Amino acid sequence: MTAKEFDLFIKNGVVITMNRALEVYYPGALVVQGDALFAVGPLEDLKGLEEKARRVIDAQGRAVLPGLINSHTHAAMTLFRGLADDLPLADWLENHIFPAERKLDGRWVYWGTLLACAEMILSGTTTFCDMYLFENEVARAAQKAGMRALVGEVLYDFPSPNYGPIEKGFEYSEEMIQTYRNDPLISVAVEPHSPLTCSPDLLKKSNKLCEKYQVPLIIHVSETRREVEEIHRRYQASPVAHLKKLGLLVPHLIAVHCVALSPADMDDLQEGRVKIAHCPESNMKLASGMAPVIDLLKRGVTVGLGTDGCASNNNLDLFQEMDVAAKLYKLYHSDPAIMEASATLRLATIEGARVLQMEDKIGSLEAGKKADFLILDLNKPHLTPLYDIYSHIVYSAKSSDVTHVFINGKPVLEGRKLLTLDLEEIYFQVRQFAEAVEKERGLKVWNPIYKKL
Repeated sequence: MTAKEFDLFIKNGVVITMNRALEVYYPGALVVQGDALFAVGPLEDLKGLEEKARRVIDAQGRAVLPGLINSHTHAAMTLFRGLADDLPLADWLENHIFPAERKLDGRWVYWGTLLACAEMILSGTTTFCDMYLFENEVARAAQKAGMRALVGEVLYDFPSPNYGPIEKGFEYSEEMIQTYRNDPLISVAVEPHSPLTCSPDLLKKSNKLCEKYQVPLIIHVSETRREVEEIHRRYQASPVAHLKKLGLLVPHLIAVHCVALSPADMDDLQEGRVKIAHCPESNMKLASGMAPVIDLLKRGVTVGLGTDGCASNNNLDLFQEMDVAAKLYKLYHSDPAIMEASATLRLATIEGARVLQMEDKIGSLEAGKKADFLILDLNKPHLTPLYDIYSHIVYSAKSSDVTHVFINGKPVLEGRKLLTLDLEEIYFQVRQFAEAVEKERGLKVWNPIYKKL
C-alpha cells in the first residue's frame, strides 16, 4: 500500500501561477503538503505524485490561481454598508461615519468582520489588510474564518472608543504585536490614521514602534485635494513631503489611496520604496479623484489593489475592483493598451503580497509558498469561449464563479459552501445592529430580525 505523503493533488486545471515568468500550465497540477505548496507545474511532470495524495480534486474546466489579496479594508464597516451614501468624503466621514463608530464595541466589530470574511472568501480573497477599531476582534474573526490578515488598530489624536487616549492606543498596538508575533495567519501593523488626524509626534512614535518590532506602518496619504490643502496650510508641505520631513518615507510604509500626488511626491515615494494600496472604486464613489497609478508603476513603485470599507465601495469584491481599475485608466489615458489584464491581476495577487511585505509567502503559486489559492469555474456562458485566461479573469469573471478556496492548506470554501462560518448566525447578529442604528437615527427599519433557520 502506498504511503500518503501529500494532503491534496489538484489536476487538469488551468494553473495560473503569477510567478515572475507569468507561467500558465494547462493541464496543470498543484500538490499541497501541510500549509504549503509542494509542487506546481504541468500535469505530465507531476502526475506520479497523485497516488501519494490523500485527496484528489479534478479541476477540469476550471482555473486555479493564487488567492486574491485585499491591500486595504475596514472590514467591520460592513455594518455601515449603505448607511450614508452619495456624500462628499468630509461630510460622509465627520457627520455620519465617525458618529456611528462611537457606538461600536468589540462585539459588533467581531460580527461585522465575520460578515466581511464571508464576503471575501466567497469572492476568492484569502488575505486582507485591515485598519479599524477593536482590531483584536478583527484578528479573532479572521482566525475563526481561517483567513490570513494584516491588522492594526487605527490611531489618531482624539480619543478612541476602544482604547481612549492615544497613550493607551500605543499600548494596545504593542500588545497586539506581541500576541500575534508567531501566529500562522495573523500579522500586526502600526496604523496611524492620516497626517490630517495625527500629529507629527504621533506619526514619529508610530514609526519607532514599527522599527522596534519590524512591522509595517500603514497611513492614509493624500486621499483628497482638501487633505493636501489642509496639510499644506499646517506644515507648508504636501502630505508626502510632510512624511518625508518626519523620516517616514520608508520601505515598510504602506501609503493608502495616494490620489492627489504631484510629480515630486511620486519621486519621493519611489525613492523611499514606499508601497501603495490603491482603492479605485472607493475613490470614485467618494469623488476623491484617481490615483496616478500608471505614473507610479512607471517609476517602479509597488502598488496593490484594495476595496476600502463597505461604507464607501460598497463591497469587498476584488474581481469587480480589477475590472474597474483596468478600465478606469484606459479611459483616462485614452489608451486601451494601458493596464492590461495580466498587469491588473498582478495588483490583486503578487503585487498585493509585496505591498503587505508577504511576497515570500503568498501572491503566486510556487513551491514553498503557502497554499493560498482559489478554484474558478470556467464552464459559464460569460466565460465561453476561452482565448485569453487573464482577459477572462479581469474582464469577465464574477466572484460567484469561485467554487473553492484554500488558505494555509485548509479548505474554507467548497462547492460555494463556507466551511468555517455560519452565515445565518452572522446575518442574524448584523441585522440586530442595523435595526438598532436605524431606530436611533429615526429611519425606517429595513432589517427585521429573522430567526435562524
